[in-house]
Amino acid sequence: MSVVVVEFTTLDGVVEDPDGSGGTATGGWAFRHGPEAVAGDKFRLGALLDTGVLLLGRTTWELFAKLWPGRSGEFPDRLNAAAKLVATRTRHDVSAWQNSVLLQGDLVEAVEREERDVVVIGSIGIAQELARRELVDEYRLLVFPSVVGAGRRLFDGAAADFRLVSSSRAGAAVLSTYRTR
Repeated sequence: MSVVVVEFTTLDGVVEDPDGSGGTATGGWAFRHGPEAVAGDKFRLGALLDTGVLLLGRTTWELFAKLWPGRSGEFPDRLNAAAKLVATRTRHDVSAWQNSVLLQGDLVEAVEREERDVVVIGSIGIAQELARRELVDEYRLLVFPSVVGAGRRLFDGAAADFRLVSSSRAGAAVLSTYRTR
């Protein structure tokens, strides 16, 4: 089992509000590069969507549950069919998006018990908590050629060294994959 964190990010490391749905002053930076910049399997999750489990926080899950169930095609079909764990203290019904279940108990303990690969999409707080516990094995960062100056950063105040596995152009952005071990 491995934990993979996937994030859209700016050159200055901001991961918050890439689509503008959060209403932040700097939001929407990823979508300024056109819809093709974020369309499809930009993170090259492939089989992980079939065999792993997506781990989403409430905010990300709620956004995705509004967007993805009405879409079809190779990537949306795989994403919709994927198993999903939703980490939330306030939501009790996750039936709006197929194959979603509430994460039971402690986040870290649930991830440590999981036998499938875990893919954290967005969900900055979850990604940061798992990183603090040294549970993240891989980061797949889609880096957009934007600097926004303000917003939440994935590695805010954290120091770490990673090993670059791959880097390739993905539309207007660059997909870089890093391993922690």
